[in-house]
Amino acid sequence: MNPLTNLSSNMATGGQLILNAIRIYWKTLFIILYPIVLLPIFILNNVAALRCLYVVLLMAGYWVFEALPLPVTSMIPMVLFPLMGVLDSDRVSLCYLKETNMMFVGGLIIALAVEHCNLHRRVALHVIKMVGCSPRKLNLGLVTVTMLVSMWISNTAATAMMIPIIEATLTELEEQGIGQMFETPFLDEKPDEKLRESNVEDEEQQKRPTRETMCYFMSTAFAACIGGNGCIIGSGTNLTFKGIFEGTFGDSPGVEFAKWLFLNVPMMLIMMYLTVIWLQFWYMGLFRPNSADAKRIKVGMQSEKVAGKLIGRKLTEMGRMSFHEKAVGCLFLLSVVLWFFRKPQFIAGWAEMITQHKVKDATAALIVVLLLFLIPSNPEFIYIFSKDENKRPKAPSHALLTWKVVHQKLPWGLIFLLGGGFALAEASKESGMSELIADHLHGFATLPRFWVMVISCLIATLLTQFSSNVAVANVVLPVLAQMSLVAKIHPMYLMMPATLACSFSYCLPVSTPPMAIAAAPCNMSSKEMTKAGLGVVVISLCTLFLVFPFLGNVIWDFDQFPDWAMNAMHKGG
Repeated sequence: MNPLTNLSSNMATGGQLILNAIRIYWKTLFIILYPIVLLPIFILNNVAALRCLYVVLLMAGYWVFEALPLPVTSMIPMVLFPLMGVLDSDRVSLCYLKETNMMFVGGLIIALAVEHCNLHRRVALHVIKMVGCSPRKLNLGLVTVTMLVSMWISNTAATAMMIPIIEATLTELEEQGIGQMFETPFLDEKPDEKLRESNVEDEEQQKRPTRETMCYFMSTAFAACIGGNGCIIGSGTNLTFKGIFEGTFGDSPGVEFAKWLFLNVPMMLIMMYLTVIWLQFWYMGLFRPNSADAKRIKVGMQSEKVAGKLIGRKLTEMGRMSFHEKAVGCLFLLSVVLWFFRKPQFIAGWAEMITQHKVKDATAALIVVLLLFLIPSNPEFIYIFSKDENKRPKAPSHALLTWKVVHQKLPWGLIFLLGGGFALAEASKESGMSELIADHLHGFATLPRFWVMVISCLIATLLTQFSSNVAVANVVLPVLAQMSLVAKIHPMYLMMPATLACSFSYCLPVSTPPMAIAAAPCNMSSKEMTKAGLGVVVISLCTLFLVFPFLGNVIWDFDQFPDWAMNAMHKGG
């Protein structure tokens, strides 16, 4: 054999082996090499702000590429900030269990109690039955339920609850010969080609959801993401904003529950129902009566009856509402009342009547959490002295919620993710890093404040399509806080829209868990999801830009630079 040919062959084989090794171990290589690549940031000018910037960029890279699990990356500040002389260990540790983290834990535990007793499922089925079961009405009902549930529990849990209901409904309709859940690519092929490719596994891989099916699944995922913006406990991104805002502007009134609802519920409703119109136009032929999509869903009253019977059967299977469900429902309403009336502004709040000390939303949440662990799930204790021996309880009843359920289902990693973000925000403020970045962006900050807000939201929206929305918020919000001080713009004007934009992750299955949960059961392509998702991104951003400056101004008066922001600026200086 020619030596040159042999050498070329060996080089090609060696190159393939190297590429294969990189493909397998790229995360390990990234974890090792990325910190080394970043070293010049602070070696050439060893100041606290640049050392902090080094840690921020390191964590941002690890978060975006998920080189390490997100919660593990979030622990890096506990190691590097003390060792690099940015913050001492005590101050970093305090960031991991701030009041916002406790509110997050309390809100999640209340949501777990609702899930544990299946109250959310009962509410969902009743709302769908009330709205109606024609294709468009059914889609509207599913979206409405998902949106409302997602305001109070995580968007992942809301989507996971609704997807099985959608699957069961569509399967039942298909079994009755009404509608079709999947279409196959074999329709235009020759019979012999069909026979050659009739393997069941291949068919499963090649089956495609019908356009109607895609509308149901995608609108549910979008509703979960949009609904999370309506309430401050509905999303980890919202709580990240609350923690960073209140940590940066300690003299401010904080992010108040009632004001958040007043501003964000109207925007949530506008975004959601414009999204429904867009998706029904795109997939169900709304406003296109002669289109193939519109003709496909015209199956008369029969499909409505079949879907209605299915919903009725599921409600019958659930039986009558138990004491457990009623008690959890009452405590859930109590938590909303406590949050809303803690400091409602138009009257004295309950906390102000009790004490002069500052009482925040975490206290309200944990009052309800304690009651969940105190109240029994079965009130049979009232028969303890009954003359009828059969009625007397034989053993103590479990509480409405047990710690075993909390231990198994609470996403503990997200607490570290929030804490790591708060540690970054604290270090950014203390080291002067955010101020340094804001100074370098001074030209950007001199633009009219509306365009500063628009550009910030566009950047956050782009980043959140490819990374964790909480991680994006942790990186973006501290910089915007300092930029608002440099430009003397009301901090809420920049920070809240960017926070909401971090939840506009609609375009890819990797953007956020609800998108992945919705894409998997119906074998939906990323291309199709991106086409629909881009429309929802445009709707959400346009709603945000048109509504927020006016409705937000009613609440905070953006024309005034608040005293508490001025105090923060003087402290920073």
